[in-house]
Amino acid sequence: MAKVGKYGQRVLKIVHLFFSSIWVGGAVSLWLMTLLLGPPKISWVLYGEATAIKFVDDFVIVPGAIGSLVSGILICCFTNWGFFKHPFVAVKLILTVICVLVGIFVLGPTVNGQPGLIAEFGLQALEEEAYMSNRNLCLLGGGFQLLAILFMLSISTLKPWSKKGSS
Repeated sequence: MAKVGKYGQRVLKIVHLFFSSIWVGGAVSLWLMTLLLGPPKISWVLYGEATAIKFVDDFVIVPGAIGSLVSGILICCFTNWGFFKHPFVAVKLILTVICVLVGIFVLGPTVNGQPGLIAEFGLQALEEEAYMSNRNLCLLGGGFQLLAILFMLSISTLKPWSKKGSS
């Protein structure tokens, strides 16, 4: 496959860092919002919190994760890094795919379901098993997701398991 030059590599790296930063920032924000926003006394405030969390998921985390995955694949394809030349790159790719799939099929539906539950039950949603189950899954799954993203960030910086002098 044709490789890009130094300028192209820099552009790909900037794009990858941009989307990765969005993903990290969104994951931290979403997890902190889920963890720290206490139960409000007014139903429309609870609905607003759930809608804000859904907004961050839909318009920050999803584009950041997909952009990070796509730009990472492009870096692997069009530079000398490759997919499996360095073990840390393979680990990042596998973790990214897992995080994206868990986000799409597990965390996304739970986040998307919260506003509907609140619209239906109002403040009573706080006592509904479905609402609390979704909230706890978002805390636990989101926490693991955040740890995985921070681990990927760390290995991107430290480049463990790679050959010395490789780039």
